Formats: sequence, C-alpha cells, structure tokens
Amino acid sequence: MAEKLTPEARAAALANLEGWAEDAERDAITKTFRFETFDAAFGFMTRVAIKAEAMVHHPEWSNVYGRVDVTMTTHSAGGLTALDVELAAFMDKAAAATGRADQG
Repeated sequence: MAEKLTPEARAAALANLEGWAEDAERDAITKTFRFETFDAAFGFMTRVAIKAEAMVHHPEWSNVYGRVDVTMTTHSAGGLTALDVELAAFMDKAAAATGRADQG
C-alpha cells in the first residue's frame, strides 16, 4: 500500500509539478486542464485512463467540453502519495502532447 508523503516530500513533489495546487481539506492536489475542443480533452482523458489503469491508480475528474478538472489523492492512504505525483506528472506530459490551450 502507498504511504502518504511527508511534508518535505510533498513540497519537493509540488515544486516539480506545474500548475498543481494543494487542497488541504482533502490532502490532495488539483488542477484544471483546458483544451480547445472536446475531442482534445477526451483524447487527453483516454491517454491518462490507460496509464491510470496500468498503475491501478485512478484520478477523480470531470469534463465539460474542453475543460478537465482533476483531483489526485490516494483514498487507501488517506492523502497524497507518490502514486498521485507520478500520475500528475504523466498528465502534464499528456496535456502537452495533446496541444492543450491552457492550464490553470
């Protein structure tokens, strides 16, 4: 089972993730990805879903047209773990490859 990140590990991880914000109430990180089209957003989600399934670690997310809102936390650990950070970094790369319009 994955273990929650220490405060030091969390700070180091977030320093390497662009645009992700802490959600202290949930011990999670969040980010909104914006794409020019629904097709681009859905393509991004498909790439992430394949990676998430391989990791057996799944994001909380929602999609409205070109926007994908993501929350990463590990429920079994009760907070943020290295799995969340790994998948968040993959999402950033997948978004860049998809040609996102904006991240915020």
